[in-house]
Amino acid sequence: MQNILEVKNLSKQYGQQYALRDVSLSIRKGEIYGLIGKNGAGKTTLIKVITQLIHASSGSVSVFGSQTSKEWTEALRKTGSVIETPVAYNQMTAYENLSYCCKVHQIDQPDQLIKETLAYVGLTDTGKKKFRNFSLGMKQRLGIAIALIHKPELMILDEPINGLDPLGIKEFRNMIQRLNQELGITFIISSHILSELYLVASKFGIIDQGQLVTEFTKEDFDQASEDYIVLKTSEPEQAASLIQEKLHYQLKDADKAGELHIMAQEQELNAIVRELVLANISISGIYAAHKDLEKYFTDLVQ
Repeated sequence: MQNILEVKNLSKQYGQQYALRDVSLSIRKGEIYGLIGKNGAGKTTLIKVITQLIHASSGSVSVFGSQTSKEWTEALRKTGSVIETPVAYNQMTAYENLSYCCKVHQIDQPDQLIKETLAYVGLTDTGKKKFRNFSLGMKQRLGIAIALIHKPELMILDEPINGLDPLGIKEFRNMIQRLNQELGITFIISSHILSELYLVASKFGIIDQGQLVTEFTKEDFDQASEDYIVLKTSEPEQAASLIQEKLHYQLKDADKAGELHIMAQEQELNAIVRELVLANISISGIYAAHKDLEKYFTDLVQ
């Protein structure tokens, strides 16, 4: 499977400050790449370098196999992007905005293409409603529609679910999966809302303070994420001693006082409860848990 994007040793420096430092990553055709990072971590800077909105201080970017700056610029014609905020004409409807984009891209007889694109992003029924009166979710979807109109193979979206309500986030997720599966579009999606990014992305890159900390696939993460049991008790020292010395389970760091994280599977929970009860150790709560992407990210950057 070919690489659609290759970034090698990319740095962006402002004075003595690094917005990006020696970033290298690759994205294969058909992937949905989740770029994870706190606000200010360097996600938008990286996206702006890839799309030539700003120039890197050092390093290289290859899009669709481009070898020169001119080829890179040409390759971006096969790329669509919505960076920071969606841009459209306030006084125009969704259809009129797309019609104008078709003229810019010199697309003949665009009516059917516009209707298909509006259907993909869920804006078929907006009628004469102007862009200025759209909800945030509708504006995000129109921004994606504008980026889709020339049928890109790579779509780059910067914090696309910021400010969306739960229904809007779910609709966005369904739309991305449909565009990926039905049209074969490769995606780069930056976000700090990790629970939602986990549900849509197939590969992840974590960026912190301008550096790419790690990359992993969703399959790798699921296999490496450890199931464990959370025990809440007013007697953590006695419970820890029993669990380690008698039951021979390992403990890992817990987030809160009076809480133990036991390296054990859900099916072992009943046996642990039985031993705790026999030892007369108080149990205020016990349940099976699984390390999620947000917890993994927090542990990594801290």
